[in-house]
Amino acid sequence: MTPSASAPNVMNRSLTRTIFRWIHIIFSIPILGYIYSPFDKLPAYAFKTRYIFLPVMVLAGLWMWKGHVVRRLFSRRPAVGAYADVRS
Repeated sequence: MTPSASAPNVMNRSLTRTIFRWIHIIFSIPILGYIYSPFDKLPAYAFKTRYIFLPVMVLAGLWMWKGHVVRRLFSRRPAVGAYADVRS
């Protein structure tokens, strides 16, 4: 039995994906406000949009897109499939 099969699975992948999806959606709302706000209001939103909302939204999107690759890199199990090292 593998260690991940015996460990309690508190958050499954669909719940994690749903959480990241909502983070992505919620953090994109201020960016839309920044884009469509009048020019005189832009300096008030600029710092938060550039350094908080946009990076969080990008990281959440990247995690939803390529999170399986990151999980595989940090996994303790050996890779199985086309790239596995097969020795005879």
